[in-house]
Amino acid sequence: MIFTKIIKSLLKVEKSDLGIFTSLIKIAFPLMLSSLLQTLYNITDAFFLGKLGKEELSAPTIAFNIIFFLVIFGMGMSMAGTTLIAQSKGKGDDRKVDFYLGQTAIILFSLSIVLSVIGILTTDFILHLLQTPPDVFEHTHNYMIIILAGLPFMFGFFVLQGSLQGIGNTVTPLWVQAITIVINVILDPLMIFGLLFFPPLGVVGAALATLIARSIASIIALYILFKGNKGIKLRFSDMIPRKESVLLFLRIGLPASIGQALSALGFTVLQGLVNYFGTAVIAAFGVGNRIISLYNQPAMGISRATTTMVGQSVGAKDIARARRVVRVSVLAILAFLIPATALTFFWGNYFVKFFVNDPETIWWGEILFKIVSPSVIFFGLFTVVNGAFQGAGDTKPIMFMSIARLWVIRVPLAFLLALMFNLGPLGIWIAMFVSNISVSLFGIAWFRRGRWVYAVDVDKI
Repeated sequence: MIFTKIIKSLLKVEKSDLGIFTSLIKIAFPLMLSSLLQTLYNITDAFFLGKLGKEELSAPTIAFNIIFFLVIFGMGMSMAGTTLIAQSKGKGDDRKVDFYLGQTAIILFSLSIVLSVIGILTTDFILHLLQTPPDVFEHTHNYMIIILAGLPFMFGFFVLQGSLQGIGNTVTPLWVQAITIVINVILDPLMIFGLLFFPPLGVVGAALATLIARSIASIIALYILFKGNKGIKLRFSDMIPRKESVLLFLRIGLPASIGQALSALGFTVLQGLVNYFGTAVIAAFGVGNRIISLYNQPAMGISRATTTMVGQSVGAKDIARARRVVRVSVLAILAFLIPATALTFFWGNYFVKFFVNDPETIWWGEILFKIVSPSVIFFGLFTVVNGAFQGAGDTKPIMFMSIARLWVIRVPLAFLLALMFNLGPLGIWIAMFVSNISVSLFGIAWFRRGRWVYAVDVDKI
């Protein structure tokens, strides 16, 4: 009954919201494609590595959550930049737009160096801590070292994507992403299998292909921003850190970063539990997460478009429009996720077979899709309201809900069901389902309280 009232309230869209929908799709569609292309980095690696065997396929699966734990801090600071740029744009202060671009760039560059060094120095310790199986340990270690060394290049693209998103330009980052994914797709088979003049490098080849593609993306991003013909310009004078702006970035970006980082740590602990059940389950978990993340990317695209439009509306002090943006976003995300999740629910085994032919892996992957797919619809709603919180600068709820999703619900429940109740991997899949639905309902309820729209006083920015 309560959930029905919440959904009816969120879906109360007026005829005048057609313009909002048009603007939302104009911003979100390139973001969706860009996010899909970003996911294709992992999909491409998984496809080709799966041809070598489940050991090679498992390496990026194990590495992903560890790397994500570090990368999320950069994403949080990038989204803080998006929020400040969007609200400055909504106020009509173009000089502040450029200033916050410069602050975003220097903060992300400095952070990338620190995180890269920390990650490289702790790789072996973390892999041992996670009980990484001996047959995949070396593959995972080599993959992680190369990807971690390239964090500055990854963060360089974050600067372009986050800043242009703030002013509503999501097409330019899409083109940059498209160029680099083509490079990655070309280099992957060449460097993995040793085609043409390349030696067969296996997992190392996959990591190097990704590193090269991301470095090219970073170079293109810096050229575009310094040239300044996209409505925003990067200047060295704006890259001098200012105490007030750094504190503002921390105020907005740090809570979300902490929440997401602790979530990533939770995923890493969960990966350790998955590792306990062997290589076939690891591979199934990896394929399942990749496919779910693939069709979850449009949800993230709409969420990020919501951040931009809510941020600009809050900056212009049009709170009513900010609320309407969220309602329209909910409709859009439901229209996509309901049919998308139906595909994996009914035909999940075919998705797993695309990557690997191992019968045990296919069986566990199919079970994962049957259990988890319906919960992704709820989690899509959660991403939309998170986008609204981010646009308004109210990131503390994001932190609390991200922590609760993994540490209060998913991780304890997974260990309880998998080990104490002897459900094995099935218990992990059930915990994923329960945590997605629980945190989504809480997020929607928090949104209805309405305090998020007053998180940042734009007149003091």
